[in-house]
Amino acid sequence: MPIPEDVTGDEIDKAVRQELQSLPKTLAEDVAKNLVMVARLLDEDPEKAYGYAMVALRLASRVAAVREAAGFAAYAAGKYGEALKEFRAARRMTGSAELWPVMADCERGLGRPEKALAMAGESEVQRLDRAGQVEMRLVAAGARRDMGQADAAVVTLQSPELASGAVHPWTARLRYAYADALLEVGREGEARDWFARALEADQAGATDASDRLAELDGVQFTDALEEDEAEAPAEAGSEAERKAGSGAEEGADKGE
Repeated sequence: MPIPEDVTGDEIDKAVRQELQSLPKTLAEDVAKNLVMVARLLDEDPEKAYGYAMVALRLASRVAAVREAAGFAAYAAGKYGEALKEFRAARRMTGSAELWPVMADCERGLGRPEKALAMAGESEVQRLDRAGQVEMRLVAAGARRDMGQADAAVVTLQSPELASGAVHPWTARLRYAYADALLEVGREGEARDWFARALEADQAGATDASDRLAELDGVQFTDALEEDEAEAPAEAGSEAERKAGSGAEEGADKGE
């Protein structure tokens, strides 16, 4: 796949660059460039990101960072079976528990919420940092909802992290998930409050909390372009009516 000229491979994380040092220099550069493309495209074009990840994987399948990148690309593209396979490979290579929550979410994607929930109770979770434990809680709550256990999902999300007034990178998503769970069980007033709290914490725009709030408040937004297009025929009609009226007036004058 083509690599833009501005991509050098030096853009990758220092730790990943160190992993690639085990490869011949030219090969390491090629892999690095493909990994840069994966990172660039992961959000805006997951399928293209997946394509670059597959190239990197063919070139360096024994590098943990490459397996991890391939996993995230497959995950973003909705290829949960492949993603789980790559995450497991990366975990075997590193021994890290960091990927445990996303692995559990892959189980959800594969229609196995019971497995995801079981993973939330395993000892690996205790090895996660605080952010990882919050992610695991989000996955577990999602699994509960998948299984039709909405009330249990609400309880799962109740935690010291949710109650804290401090804002962390995961705060907005945690509050949003709680609000959404509350809404599902019919606690609309509380849900609105938590959507508002999610919006306060969402400095990166990671959620659509503002839209959800507007929806609960009955606010409707009109697209300016659609509004202009809708008005155009009316204006044209008005002009035609003016001309027709003018013609009628002229005819009346001639009749006189």
